Formats: sequence, C-alpha cells, structure tokens
Amino acid sequence: MVGLRPSDIPPTPVVKFIGAGTAACIADLFTFPLDTAKVRLQVLSFQIQGESTAANGIRYKGVFGTIGTIVKTEGPKSLYNGLVAGLQRQMSFASIRIGLYDTVKLYYTNGKEKAGIVSRILAGCTTGALAVTIAQPTDVVKVRFQAQVNLKGVKRRYNGTMDAYKTIARQEGMKGLWKGTFPNVTRNAIVNCTELVTYDLIKESLLQYKLMTDNLPCHFVSAFGAGFCTTVIASPVDVVKTRYMNSPPGQYKSAINCAWTMLTKEGPTAFYKGFVPSFLRLGSWNVVMFVSYEQLKRAMMKSRQRVEYAV
Repeated sequence: MVGLRPSDIPPTPVVKFIGAGTAACIADLFTFPLDTAKVRLQVLSFQIQGESTAANGIRYKGVFGTIGTIVKTEGPKSLYNGLVAGLQRQMSFASIRIGLYDTVKLYYTNGKEKAGIVSRILAGCTTGALAVTIAQPTDVVKVRFQAQVNLKGVKRRYNGTMDAYKTIARQEGMKGLWKGTFPNVTRNAIVNCTELVTYDLIKESLLQYKLMTDNLPCHFVSAFGAGFCTTVIASPVDVVKTRYMNSPPGQYKSAINCAWTMLTKEGPTAFYKGFVPSFLRLGSWNVVMFVSYEQLKRAMMKSRQRVEYAV
C-alpha cells in the first residue's frame, strides 16, 4: 500500500455502493426541477386524477416555460414535489444499479477485468432490473407527487410521502405500489445499460487514445455523451412509464395498452413528449452524478488509505 495513490487502489464494492447512492442524491438535488417539468409535460395530454378542473386551465410550454408556470401558479416549492421519495429512490436504486455494476460485470466475465460489450450490456440490464424491482414503490410515489398540481381549492391527492405510501396501499392494494413495474424494469434496464455502457466506452476510448486523462473533464465529457444517448433510446419507454404509473385505476389495462392508446390517439411523436427536459435532466444528472461518483470514490479510498497508514 505504501507509495500508492488513492487512484491506484481499486474501490471496493461497498465504496461503490455507498458512493453511487450518495452521488445520485446530489444529482437529484440539482436537477429535480427539470425532472418535475419533464413529468408535467409527459402527463399534459391527459387529465390528472382529482385535479382535472384546475389543470385544464394551465398550459405548459417547453421546459423553462413549464418551470416558470409551476413557480407562478404553485410556488417554487412545487418544483421539488416528491423530493423525499426521490432521495429514497436514489439511495435504494442508484446504489444497486450503478454501485453493483462493476461487480456484476466481473461475474459475467468470470473475474476478468477486460469486459466485452455483451458482458457490459448484461451487467447493465441485470443491475437496472434488480434495482427497479426493489425501489419501485419510491418511484411511484415520486412520479405522483411531481404530477400533483398544488393550487388553492384543489384537493391534494397526498399530504406527505408516508401518507402517499399508505394511501396507495389502502386504495389500490400493495400491487399499487408496484404499479408500472414492467415498463419501469424495461425502461431502467435500457437506461442503465445505455448510461453505464456508454459512459464506460466513452471514458475508455478517451483514455485509450490519450485524448484526456482520468480527471474531471474526462468524466464530464463521458457523462454528457452518456446522457444524450440514454435520452434518445429511453424516452419512449419513459413516457409510457410515467403516464401509466400516474394514471387512475382502470384508465389503462396495462402498460402495453397505454403505449397503444398513445400511438393511436396522439401519434408516434407522443413518445418523445418532454424530450428536451428529459435530455436537460438526464444530461445534467449524468454529469453531476458521475463527476460526484468519481470524486466520492477517490475521497473514500483516500480516507481508507489514511486509516490503514495510521494502523
């Protein structure tokens, strides 16, 4: 260990697990208003249960127009509707899908450090699907809070995070907390796979061809590229997931029925509704998350090294 820099010491699975969850929470704190705007734009074309009368008089136009409208009509705090559930989601979700990615990748390569594209894709899909299965209730609550319009005279669906969990379980059963699991598993397997594999490949190429060193600018470029690719591929599934999870019981028979209804009534462009806020959110989220993740890993390994030196 003597003479090694923190960057020379491979992070342990625990460091990656904790670092990923913490970095994702940091990214959420910075980008949550963009995510709220994305959700509002995605659910704009159908009535929000319990809020249809008030919502009919509100029009959202573009990501920044949507943010401005929310601030004007509901107050700045509404941009962070569902933040508690969002942070709960990231600590349980990102820790698994990002923090365990390298460990699962090693499993698919039988312990070999050099991973092919197939092993990377399998690892991304595996951790993405596993994370959703565990963290789905937090995602349902987050989406419903973000879609909730906070206006005077309009009855709120939920009064708080814990109330939301209890109300959904009471009114819709435990399966209501796992509503939309299939489209969410599909979406996050795709997102996780695209996000992590793209980040991996871009960063690896930048280092291999010596275009950059393993530092903050390299992490920034890799994360931005990963965010754009992920948005293009994942937007259709993301829109279906958001609408289905926020829909009242009986509006759609299934996630597939939701997608078919969108296609027949609104056309293919409906699947890219809210693309700009999705990209702004995913792009900025990826940048903040991956840069924070890389720095947190190094900081934690540096602390570990100091403790070992002291011992």
